[in-house]
Amino acid sequence: MLAIILIGGQGTRLRPFTCSRPKPLLPLVNRPFLEYQFEVLKAHGIKDVVLCTSYLPGQFRKVFGDGRRLGMRLSYVHEGRPLGTGGAVRNCAGLVRGPFLVFNGDILSGIDLTAFLKAHRDRRAEASIALTRVKDPTLYGLVETDDDGRVRSFLEKPSWDEIRTNTINAGAYVFEPRVLDLIPEGAVHSLERGLFPRLLELRRRLFGWVSPGYWMDIGTVEKYLQAHLDILGGLLPAPLTPFGGRKKSPAGPRQACGRKVRLGREITWPEDGGTAVVGDGSSVGDFVRFSGRVCVGPGCVIGRGASLEDCVVLEHTRVGEGASLKRCVVGERCRVGANSVVAAGGAVAGGSVLGPHSSL
Repeated sequence: MLAIILIGGQGTRLRPFTCSRPKPLLPLVNRPFLEYQFEVLKAHGIKDVVLCTSYLPGQFRKVFGDGRRLGMRLSYVHEGRPLGTGGAVRNCAGLVRGPFLVFNGDILSGIDLTAFLKAHRDRRAEASIALTRVKDPTLYGLVETDDDGRVRSFLEKPSWDEIRTNTINAGAYVFEPRVLDLIPEGAVHSLERGLFPRLLELRRRLFGWVSPGYWMDIGTVEKYLQAHLDILGGLLPAPLTPFGGRKKSPAGPRQACGRKVRLGREITWPEDGGTAVVGDGSSVGDFVRFSGRVCVGPGCVIGRGASLEDCVVLEHTRVGEGASLKRCVVGERCRVGANSVVAAGGAVAGGSVLGPHSSL
């Protein structure tokens, strides 16, 4: 089966981190985010993938090539101008030979694709939408279904008195090829606002299937950080696991270090329930304290006595002596000065320099 992944967006809600690279290539526990979607597909026997690119397309080819290194077979379809989710799928029509999957490129999910595909076949659906349950439905577009799963209606960002369900579109779909005929070729078109309402209008066989597994839209800095914390906290099923094996330090807490990592004296590692991941070639100074769930990218330097709690530090960044980072994301190639503080909610753009004793 073929899977199409929609990765053409500019990731504006994740700026400043998407100013220089596409959102699907942002590191997630020191792996490009898109690799997690590849792992889910491979776990269910799906290795043929089309990447629909638009924004900074060359970076995807540079990182993934033809996919052989990852055990995938990758093809690329480029949009000269953004065509929307529906237009991007229609752009791939020439590669479709049978039922196919579509993934939004910013969803981290432990979806059981085998069960999803079975439900699609058993219901003789023309299109199936994976759904997930959320605590606050007012933030999303709701999908209401009958008892047999047939989609009845869509409701965008409802008020509390309009809510009749808590199931939302989870950004994964199965389509029969004939559905492509409803999407105009070469036009800007939306699956969510164009194709799905049209299928309802025509009384075509459109079904929803509720995925009980983990789900996260990594579209904002806050959610990008939370996805790291969730992976490090073990909330996702295999194969969605951090790089590198976790190992016990002499003191007992968990850590996972890459290759050629230099560790100083008397480092405090997270207590049970926390995890610290340190990327290849990084250096951690004496008396550094890790707490909660922390990810340090490759080629970083963490200075003597620094404190890192529930945070992400991207590649080739230097954190000065005595600096404090808490529940924040620090971009690549940054300089955080000695005794500086980046507090909860902080987002430090790649290449930034914070002088000594700075506060953010």
